Amino acid sequence: MSSRRTPLIPPRLRALLVRVPLLVPLVRLLRKSSSNDRHRLIALMVATLLVGVLDIQVSDHWFSPALLVPLMLIGGLQLRLRSLAILLCAVIASLLYMAVAGGVMRLGPGLLITVGFTAILAWIMARTRAKLGVQGLRGDAMLLELRDRLKRQSELPHLPKHWGGKVVLKQAGGSSFGGDFVVSVRQGDRVEIAVVDVSGKGVDAGTRALMLSGTFGGLLGSVDDFLHACNSYLHRQRGDEGFVTAAHLSLDLSTGEYVITSAGHPPVVKFDAGTGTWHVSAAKGVVLGVVPDLHCEPDTGVLRKGDALMLYTDGLIEQPGRDIDAGLDRLLGEAERRLLPTGYREGARQIVNSMSAGHNDDCALVLIWRP
Repeated sequence: MSSRRTPLIPPRLRALLVRVPLLVPLVRLLRKSSSNDRHRLIALMVATLLVGVLDIQVSDHWFSPALLVPLMLIGGLQLRLRSLAILLCAVIASLLYMAVAGGVMRLGPGLLITVGFTAILAWIMARTRAKLGVQGLRGDAMLLELRDRLKRQSELPHLPKHWGGKVVLKQAGGSSFGGDFVVSVRQGDRVEIAVVDVSGKGVDAGTRALMLSGTFGGLLGSVDDFLHACNSYLHRQRGDEGFVTAAHLSLDLSTGEYVITSAGHPPVVKFDAGTGTWHVSAAKGVVLGVVPDLHCEPDTGVLRKGDALMLYTDGLIEQPGRDIDAGLDRLLGEAERRLLPTGYREGARQIVNSMSAGHNDDCALVLIWRP
């Protein structure tokens, strides 16, 4: 047998309230609100009105009008727009009662400005949450979860003991999100790594990078021609959201043979332990999403003992007013000074910090080496 739900407002009290014309809209709004939202609204309204009463009747030292500020902030985080409007009306009623019962001088201009500013801030927060369809701080929690997933996705898979790898990401402005990301997968003795650069930087490019990281991560290892599949996906998207460049490495861990393909991305560089020099890869191609049929010129080779490959984004070599070739030369010089003496794992972060100093851009660096 189903139990009947107890109404929030008793029938007799509702009948009394509807007799007051000014309270009729309030009763209707309360009936339309959801149960949880209604409970929060009533609790905050009671607290708001109590602040006004206790300020006059008990002590303005313990029950200052400033207590209305945190109540409005809580309402901005927890209430819907319609309910927040009712709470703000209760705040105004509480202030009016204080002014009438205790004198207008009790409410100085500083307090009124603070309350007004807080009301606007609470309204903006509630409207943003209404667009997202989340309550409280759930929107921030979702962003943190997405950030953690992006970081986990950028980690290299476990490599055999005779191989080493390192990923360094640094986003513009110290943000947790940016336009540069790394996806990788290992299937048996083959590992595939893609370094991707979305146009823009920092948070502005972060939302698109979050979406593409999931898409590219699903394509990597699932298709024969990774960059061609990524290009087809981007070309189908509507609107002009900027360009995307990428470098793709397919490496056989048993033999050291590799294939590098690039789509408008800065060239991959290889360290040859036999000659002690860095060589620039000849792989090149068109930026992703521009043409329907992508054509890339791959570069193949073999990583032998002591060799290394370095994949990176243009944030490391591009600087305002400087030629990109000069930036590449500087990167190779930093690699000579920092990677060879200290080792690849320790020197990778030093390279990123050194190359990104003095300009604000997203940076990504991936090193794969064979000790």
